[in-house]
Amino acid sequence: MWKLTKQYWKDMWKLLWSKTNIDEKAMATVKEINRRYKLTSEEWKDIAEALKEVGNQIGDLDDAVKGKARRGRKSKAQTAKEKADKKRWEELEASKRKK
Repeated sequence: MWKLTKQYWKDMWKLLWSKTNIDEKAMATVKEINRRYKLTSEEWKDIAEALKEVGNQIGDLDDAVKGKARRGRKSKAQTAKEKADKKRWEELEASKRKK
């Protein structure tokens, strides 16, 4: 049953296209080309962004070979410690100014 239905719609599609003139077919082709161009250009933009990211990460390879720690987002514990150290430093500086 499905094959018959599918074949029916294929035949109807061919019949419909046979009734159209060349200009309508050309316009449909142009629309399809434009759609594909937009999709392709978006993919190229994604590829360019990915390549930039790879380029940024290549700089980390020499550090890894040297045995340095990875660079990345600081942990919450480390940032909290830095804030506390900064606050202590500011308090120490303020007390020195008062003296």
